[in-house]
Amino acid sequence: MTILVSAEQGEQVEAIRDMVRGLAQKVIAPRAAETDASEEFPWHVVEAFREAGLLSLLVPEEYGGAGGSVVHETAIAEELARVDVSSAIIFTSHSLCTEIIKYVATEAQKRHYLRRAVDGELIAIGLTEPGAGSDAASIQTSAKRTGDSYVLNGTKQYCTNGDVAGVILVFAVTAPGKGARGISVFAVERSNPGMRITRHEKKMGLHGTTTVEFVLEDCVVHESARLGPEHEGFSAAMFALARGRVAIAGVGVGLAQGAMEEAIGYARERRQFGQLIGAFQGVQFILADMAMEIEAARRLVERAAVLGMSDADGFRLASAEAKCFATDVAMRVATNAVQVFGGMGYMRGCPVERMMRDAKILQIFDGTNQIMRVLIARELIGKL
Repeated sequence: MTILVSAEQGEQVEAIRDMVRGLAQKVIAPRAAETDASEEFPWHVVEAFREAGLLSLLVPEEYGGAGGSVVHETAIAEELARVDVSSAIIFTSHSLCTEIIKYVATEAQKRHYLRRAVDGELIAIGLTEPGAGSDAASIQTSAKRTGDSYVLNGTKQYCTNGDVAGVILVFAVTAPGKGARGISVFAVERSNPGMRITRHEKKMGLHGTTTVEFVLEDCVVHESARLGPEHEGFSAAMFALARGRVAIAGVGVGLAQGAMEEAIGYARERRQFGQLIGAFQGVQFILADMAMEIEAARRLVERAAVLGMSDADGFRLASAEAKCFATDVAMRVATNAVQVFGGMGYMRGCPVERMMRDAKILQIFDGTNQIMRVLIARELIGKL
């Protein structure tokens, strides 16, 4: 049972877990290796998400969604990542965008864009640039006002779902020289003639996701596409990224859980020197460490998710702790799972080989784990 929530809420979360676990085993797991090998976008997964209502999970009920919370999101992310991290990232990236819309958009904009999510349309985020990664406040994409419109120019990198989403939330500078206080966010239709996808990235892992670079060249959008007040886009990004970090932490826990289960299964069947390798103390210690670290990570994630519903100040620290620890655990567990499999684990087609490649990015995006440690330290020092 999920801790730190009421009995009723815990039962609801467990029911959602069960539903998503069934979906993952039935729809995602059978084709995960095929998708990784082909590097084709898994539309069958998106369709399953649509039918299950996962794309509108975080959309409030008044806009037609499920009214779910970050607690629900992390539980779903964990269950998806147990079998395929790419599918989990498709879900969490889209959910991050609905959070931004909820946070900053006007009432009319919420009804328009959140309705599209309810109808099953993917939404993507365009924040990272060639010169602006962890330092998101240094973005250079410009949005110059001309009458009742804006003209956007710039380049965005590493846009997950960028070529399959109907709309992309683009962060751009509307007040040059003011840093974070001069950034706004715009909902740009992917069909806009001023938006041009220039590269599809070839990645180490996450082969079931699409990651693109796109260029904005005199891309004209009406002022109604600016979400919320002018110059308040950066605060929306920081709020949503904090929420997104907990979801990524949930992905880390799910990947680690799946890798451990694969390693345990192999230890129960692989024989060497006349006995099962699970009988060797060296292998037992590896599995025991996996189990302890995963459980510790899961509790950190659950705590952070609950704080995300009620305690904004405590949530900043908890989300950074959960993201950093859980994704580091994911990398260690995946690496050690490959070690348990031995040479088999290094071969393409082995689940833990895919998991190890997928795990690495979790330590990098939504804020590197080095940046997470900086945030944690600042929160601690600020309280001295």
